[in-house]
Amino acid sequence: MQEQRFIEIMDSTLRDGEQTSGVSFLPHEKLLIARSLLHDLNVDRIEVASARVSDGEKEAVRMICRYAEQIGRLESVEVLGFVDGHTSVDWLADCGARTLNLLAKGSLRHCTTQLKKTPEEHIADIKAVVYYAAQKDIGVNLYLEDWSSGMKDSPEYVYKLMDELFTSHSSPIKRIMLPDTLGIMNPLQVVEYFHKMVKRYPDMHFDFHAHNDYDLAVSNSLAAALSGARGLHVTVNGLGERCGNAPLSSVQVILKDQFNARTNIREERINDISRLVESYSGIPIAPNQPIIGDNVFTQVAGVHADGDLKGGLYHNPLVPERFGRRRAYAMGKTSGRANIARNLEELGLNLTPEQMQRVTRRITELGDRKEVVTQDDLPFIVSDVLKHDVSEDKVKLVSYQVSLAYGLKPLANVKVEINGQQYEGHSSGDGQYDAFVKALRKIYKEFLGRTFPLLENYAVTIPPGGRTDALVQTVITWQMDGGRLLRTRGLDADQTEAAIKATIKMLNIVESSEPQTPAGA
Repeated sequence: MQEQRFIEIMDSTLRDGEQTSGVSFLPHEKLLIARSLLHDLNVDRIEVASARVSDGEKEAVRMICRYAEQIGRLESVEVLGFVDGHTSVDWLADCGARTLNLLAKGSLRHCTTQLKKTPEEHIADIKAVVYYAAQKDIGVNLYLEDWSSGMKDSPEYVYKLMDELFTSHSSPIKRIMLPDTLGIMNPLQVVEYFHKMVKRYPDMHFDFHAHNDYDLAVSNSLAAALSGARGLHVTVNGLGERCGNAPLSSVQVILKDQFNARTNIREERINDISRLVESYSGIPIAPNQPIIGDNVFTQVAGVHADGDLKGGLYHNPLVPERFGRRRAYAMGKTSGRANIARNLEELGLNLTPEQMQRVTRRITELGDRKEVVTQDDLPFIVSDVLKHDVSEDKVKLVSYQVSLAYGLKPLANVKVEINGQQYEGHSSGDGQYDAFVKALRKIYKEFLGRTFPLLENYAVTIPPGGRTDALVQTVITWQMDGGRLLRTRGLDADQTEAAIKATIKMLNIVESSEPQTPAGA
């Protein structure tokens, strides 16, 4: 059996990820994210800041370095620095950091146009920083910024830089980090360029740093690993400048499942760190984001839930328990009985086939008006369907129309069927529901000569755990003849509709021969 290759993971959420537009972490937030990355997730290395940025950045790096030293992981904390003589190195030393990620130019165009220096001058400057860092007992990894363009347009410059820096085996540089700075590469180019680098420098530790401008960061990272990269750079949730970097979660699973590689990542903590970074960054995770999105372990189609019940037919290696999550079965107009049965089973609710049919019909009806019915909604739906159950509705709402116009009271036109006879009524009111009830009162008074129950109390609640499109539960308490109280409830995505359902339930109880349900039952 072929031995698994080990791939080192370097997370740059706190440096490159913070270059996401609108993202700025406070020092204590950086510390908590760093702690989660090192202690909980167990990444190999973290890049936490850029040197010389601000006093707040320096304080954050100091806090992280103190923590990392306490747990024996100080060498895992890295800081981006620049070819600027002693400045970046002294900044790191003042923070207590011990690893400098030195940003050099990896393309001739960047060297001559941005720095306005010859390759020989730039190489001399790099050497000066590297050797000064060694005197300060600070290790160095070397970024070749814009390396992808360098390999495409000026490979001789890349080779010259490498040859000059590694003329002997005594170079203090630990790793060469090869970025696709502009996100322009495809996997075939990554394979080609990495093969050239690895063939020419077989003993060198190469990292790959992907950007996602063409949505190829994960694919390119896999291609680099296949071609000899020993380390990959990622960010939590794919944060980063422009289109972001390679997402940690996706890179981890593709390395393990598609490449059979080994890492030190604790997969069961991926979701925790993703939610922490989501909270501090203010950048929401897309619901369909692989591994960490809200919807990725939710089956919607009923046939999928049915297949899972019959042997996990719709499972793949990305099982939710692997990431500290669980599979869900959404309920709505496309879900069917299997999804509902799975959710009822998890809640410990047992229904008869007839009750299941009625609950399914109700969920389908709600699904036409609401994207997803959540498991939190389900007990309320079951209660709504089964509570105050009557064998045959004697009062049926045939139709109603409620209108609302600026400067005018709401108007309601109502048609109901009572014991097989249809009646119509209309009225205005102080609100839409008030107009509806007054129209019903007219029907009962004018056509039936009966008193309509008085509304004693009206309460609106949202099932816990519901979303912004949550179902609304309306509970109405009625005062009946003789002072008895009756409480009915209605459930719907619309508050007025929920109140109307509760009202029709009350009328059916009144009309039925069954004893009235006392309030609180």
